[in-house]
Amino acid sequence: MALTTYDELKAAIADTLNRDDLTAVIPDFITMAESDMNMNVRHWRQEERAIAPIDTQYSAIPSDFLEVISFHISSGDFRSLELISKAEMLDRRYKSGDASGKPAFYAITAGEIEVYPTPDGEYTTELYYFSRLDALSASNTTNWMLEYFPSAYLYGALVHSAPYLREDPRVQLWAGLYASTINAINLEGERSKTGGPGRRMRIRSY
Repeated sequence: MALTTYDELKAAIADTLNRDDLTAVIPDFITMAESDMNMNVRHWRQEERAIAPIDTQYSAIPSDFLEVISFHISSGDFRSLELISKAEMLDRRYKSGDASGKPAFYAITAGEIEVYPTPDGEYTTELYYFSRLDALSASNTTNWMLEYFPSAYLYGALVHSAPYLREDPRVQLWAGLYASTINAINLEGERSKTGGPGRRMRIRSY
């Protein structure tokens, strides 16, 4: 069976489960697998770049934002901004009297990017980040993960069917296959960028 579209994925999950009472919840299994992959997969195909001017303390982050790779000012003299905690951000503002200037630090604050010092003018920034998967649906029938790594979707969804299967021994098999697949995806992502052996990301056990 082909495994390139949302409908084909749902059919493959249904065939593997061999249960006619789970059709309505199979989309939920897929959604939970996507949530897990967003937490555990880091691959170059997720990388995005956003260029935007900043002239205020807070700026919006992209709607598909997952995690910062790097953030820098590209206008004028190049400056890479350093990530700091919210507590350190507050401390720096307090000690400087909340002075303005060319930003040198940033923090993720309440779903926005906060920079310090507060910009004393407009600066062009480039944000490189890992993006969330485009969730599969009837209107969005595929994405890069399903195209290149369909087994991640299949085994991930099957793992999340566990509460409905109770003592089904296949769950442990699927969990092992899913873990191996996620590790292989991360390893390929690292090797594609560095040419080295890469780094394995640990994911939770089921």
